[in-house]
Amino acid sequence: MSARWKIVALVAVVVLAVSGGTFYVLRARAEHRPPEAGPAQVPTSDRLGAVQAVPHLVFRSTALGEGYGRVALVPLTDPAGARAFAPAACDRIYARPGETLCLMAERGLVTTYRVDLLGADWQPRQSAPLAGLPSRARISRDGSLIATTTFVYGDSYANPGQFSTRTVLTKAGGGEIGELENFTLTVNGKQITAADRNFWGVTFTDDNDAFYATASSGGKTWLVRGSISGRSMVSVREDVECPSLSPDGTRIAFKKHGTLAAGKWRLAVYDLRTGAETLLAEERSFDDQAEWIDNTTVAYGLARTGDTGAATSDVWAVPADGTGRPRVLIPDAWSPAVVGAAS
Repeated sequence: MSARWKIVALVAVVVLAVSGGTFYVLRARAEHRPPEAGPAQVPTSDRLGAVQAVPHLVFRSTALGEGYGRVALVPLTDPAGARAFAPAACDRIYARPGETLCLMAERGLVTTYRVDLLGADWQPRQSAPLAGLPSRARISRDGSLIATTTFVYGDSYANPGQFSTRTVLTKAGGGEIGELENFTLTVNGKQITAADRNFWGVTFTDDNDAFYATASSGGKTWLVRGSISGRSMVSVREDVECPSLSPDGTRIAFKKHGTLAAGKWRLAVYDLRTGAETLLAEERSFDDQAEWIDNTTVAYGLARTGDTGAATSDVWAVPADGTGRPRVLIPDAWSPAVVGAAS
């Protein structure tokens, strides 16, 4: 092969590698960009205060139209009914009574990212920059702790075009607890110090010290139980991503890869008392952090691309015991959070 053709071949390989590595992030950004569309196709309400006063669901509206990307609320008793819009737009949302966590991209010549903790009046109570593309968000049950996960580039161990995660714990009253990368990680009794450690998908317990999250290294993922005071995490079991703790604290809803093709996951529930795993009736690939509606029902977002190619999604629900069938809980929605419901 001539020197010229060797150069051509090398350029082709580099282009393919970078294209493949950036595909996910480009797709993620497209999902958060308002599509070109006509008016919203969902019923709306101007009774925001009334909805906030009762148990409700907070979510990111993906209905086509001017409400795309805005925070919306519906009563828990009528999730598919008229939605009330809050004066905020977010890429990722989580909420507890009186506060909403809003992760957002600020797009311009250079895109930057920010997290706002919004009060009941929807005004920011505290703000902080984010390291990269918003991915996961959680608030503790009493609203005192915050967890954010973002996708970032540039780690020394990463291949060109590959992204990694940053998960940060913060106090709702202000003050950073720290990045999970700086906590110790122990897997099967052995401390893991590899540079490629990544963490995401925090879910808090009620004692404001313990939490669960996903840890990964060397191509494997684990459910870990962490301690804020001990600044440590210990593995519970393998092949668990994006855990979500049930209201009664006994089970974890999560996505598992198993033997599925790359980039595919199945929704499941893990019993912390017995170690039993239950695959739920949702058989489509699931890439989100689930939310418990109550102790018997799990909600989750699924992307939906229409004939126009506009990126939208729906929030679905399914029984947590493996029975039943999936059903649309909130059409044209993403990133759900249950607020004010009894445990």
